[in-house]
Amino acid sequence: MPNYWKKLVVKPASEVRLKHFDPSYRGKDESHKPALREIQENLQKMQELQYRMYAENKHSLLVVLQGLDAAGKDGVVRHVLTGMNPSGCVSVNFKEPTKEDLAHDFLWRVHPHVPARGSIAIFNRSHYEDVLIARVHGLVPEKVWSQHYCQIFPAYFQGGTACEVQETIG
Repeated sequence: MPNYWKKLVVKPASEVRLKHFDPSYRGKDESHKPALREIQENLQKMQELQYRMYAENKHSLLVVLQGLDAAGKDGVVRHVLTGMNPSGCVSVNFKEPTKEDLAHDFLWRVHPHVPARGSIAIFNRSHYEDVLIARVHGLVPEKVWSQHYCQIFPAYFQGGTACEVQETIG
């Protein structure tokens, strides 16, 4: 099985230049059919790891997908969930905040969906978008959006949740 980590994973605190990534990269296989054996092996491995995480009840996993409309987030969710036990994995979509959401603190609508120990949650869009849009469009002062950035990660790493952020380019 090829090691895609070197090609696809960005090290924390490293500088990322999207122009250095080939958006058409699909691995060694040109289509789904030749990749099927490797896909099945990876799905089996994911099932085993999910079961182990559930049995140990020490950690949880939060996968955050962020990308433009039609970037492929729903397809990623569909493919990832194919290899998971549905009783231990949930996908959550975050649309535009409601009036009730806006009346509470920044992460209020996110907290109920953070996975419990032994579970997996996939956020299709997220609280990142709330920060990015506010920052890019100047909707709130820097003091506010910079505090929001600092609030995001500590909220999840308490209690053993690993957070995997994937930005889908489309």
